[in-house]
Amino acid sequence: MKFLTCCLLLVKTMVFAQPSASDEIDVKDVITRMFDGMKKADSTLLKPLFLPGATLQTVAKSKTGEVSVKADPIAGFIKSVGSAKPGALDERLSGMTAHIDGELATVWTPYTFYYNQQKRHCGANAFTLVKVAGRWQIQNIIDTRRQENCPE
Repeated sequence: MKFLTCCLLLVKTMVFAQPSASDEIDVKDVITRMFDGMKKADSTLLKPLFLPGATLQTVAKSKTGEVSVKADPIAGFIKSVGSAKPGALDERLSGMTAHIDGELATVWTPYTFYYNQQKRHCGANAFTLVKVAGRWQIQNIIDTRRQENCPE
């Protein structure tokens, strides 16, 4: 009987530890809405997607091969999106993988970026989202950027 009780408790714990399908849908929707806002050049669509103090980081590699991380406040990113022409910023995703644990989520998105319909670079985005007051918001974006070996 003790064995059966332990098994039931273990199964119950495992079931409750799994993220809900709706959380995964909601997390991916935030990312999709961000890229839609970029393409529309509409900063008002972006602002509510980010937590206060959110950051944008880029893994940069110098010509000598030295790797560094450049960080910017998200406000600069939102402002630059708002000053672009609609359709100029087109970040095409080739996948989206989400991992969720409670109120923390990460999303990985390989991409190719086009500016005014010209391929500029490709890489991967890694998003960190936090669920605050029942709503998923972006806390951080870090990306890589390269011009070689980009998908067509």
